[in-house]
Amino acid sequence: MSTNTIEKQQGLIVKLTESAVKEVQRRLEQSEASTGLRLGVKGGGCSGLSYIIDFGNKKDGDKVFDNYGFNIYIDPKSSLYLKDTELDYQGGFMGSGFKFVNPNVSNSCGCGESFSV
Repeated sequence: MSTNTIEKQQGLIVKLTESAVKEVQRRLEQSEASTGLRLGVKGGGCSGLSYIIDFGNKKDGDKVFDNYGFNIYIDPKSSLYLKDTELDYQGGFMGSGFKFVNPNVSNSCGCGESFSV
């Protein structure tokens, strides 16, 4: 886990780095319709599973975490695959975006967009 991961994260399935928290807060401030960050996993991609990251609202059955001043929504099935994952945000001149660091991954594709456990 990164040394810049925010420490008040006990009980969370996915932990966010400081840069990820700042980026989520920035995007939520720009969106009037979204109440939080939605994280998940779906079947697909060259390695079998792909990450989902979106901004939206709570759906039935979601686990809700609010440790960062905003809600994080994770469906129960995805929580099994995301346990102990870290979400980072990397900005840079050559591209920027969110990056999942998942210790449960046994195989991932070359682009890092899909994985298997």
